[in-house]
Order: sequence, then C-alpha cells, then structure tokens
Amino acid sequence: MISDYEWPLWKDTELICGIDEAGRGPLAGPVVAAAVLFPHWFRPDDTLLEMLDDSKKLTANERNLLAPAIRKAAACWAVAVVEHDIIDSINILQATMLAMNKAVEGLSITPQLLLVDGNRFKTSLRIPFETIIKGDSKVFSIAAASVLAKTHRDDLMVAYGAQYPLYGFERHAGYATKAHVEAIRQHGRCPIHRLSFKLRQLGEKP
Repeated sequence: MISDYEWPLWKDTELICGIDEAGRGPLAGPVVAAAVLFPHWFRPDDTLLEMLDDSKKLTANERNLLAPAIRKAAACWAVAVVEHDIIDSINILQATMLAMNKAVEGLSITPQLLLVDGNRFKTSLRIPFETIIKGDSKVFSIAAASVLAKTHRDDLMVAYGAQYPLYGFERHAGYATKAHVEAIRQHGRCPIHRLSFKLRQLGEKP
C-alpha cells in the first residue's frame, strides 16, 4: 500500500515517480532500471497490489503476478536497459545512473519529484529528487519499480540462457553462483559477460 513516506509528499506534489534498478552485481548481462508514476492519491483497488514489496522479498511467481498489475494501475511507467559493453566502458555505477535517467526520460508524463532507491543519484534532468536507503521496502512506487526492473531483467536473462546454454543464465541471472563461476572456469566468458568484473576465484585482479 502507499507508504507513510509518500502520503505527505502528495500534499504538495501530484506527480511522484519511484525509481529502482536490477542487475548491478551480476557478472553478465545488462543493468535495468524502471520508473513508475501512480495517479495522484492512488489507492490500489487490486488486492494483488497489497502484497507489493521489495522485489527481493518476493518469489519469482509473485513478481510475475505483480508486474502486469503494476503496469495496469500506474499512470505511466518505463523500463530502460544498459548493456554489458556500456557497463564495461563507463563502470557499473555510471551505467546504473544512465539506466535510471533513461527510464525517467521514457515516461509519457514528466514527474515533479523522483524518489530513488539507494543513497546516490546523478541526473541532468531538471526534476527534484530524493534518495531513500532501502526505498524499495519503504516506498510503494519504488517497490513497484523494483518489480518491473527485476522481472524485465529476468526475462532477458532467460533469453540469454537459451542463447548461451553453457552458463545457466536462466537459473542465476548472471550472478556469481558456484555453478556460474565454474562454467566460466571451464568455458571462458561469453559475449554478454562484463569483462570489467573480475573473479578472485579465478585469480583475477581488479
């Protein structure tokens, strides 16, 4: 439900957008950001949305059920993808900032305030913003963005799993699981691996 954090903001601001990302930590694939803007004084009439939370606290099935409900209820939403080669060229922090900004730019409505998960955000957009540590568990619109970003990225990694079957991307989404590290040890990196991410397990140095 809409959080205590958001209600006071809506007294002075009608167009509040939540922003979150998925995929900062994996060894492969893109980083994905989502931006979600709900109608002013939004109250969910879909009971499914009552279970909305930080995407990491939800099961894959719950996220997949919530994603279409979020898209239906939102006034507007957008997802942006920044691929592995850009991550390697500008670093993961800058790539995350780029994805978040691209998501906001993709909205059909210009927000008046951005609520961003985490403690860092950089933008050239002339929109006020607030960063909120653990915002995906505190702010409804950020939680919604976390679900859209996570489900979109997971779908991409499932497709990559079919394209590069030796690595199991559909199971671990590119994170450094034991099986993933062993696959890299045996087969080397594939075209979607982030070359700037080094593995201590393989004796690599940053």
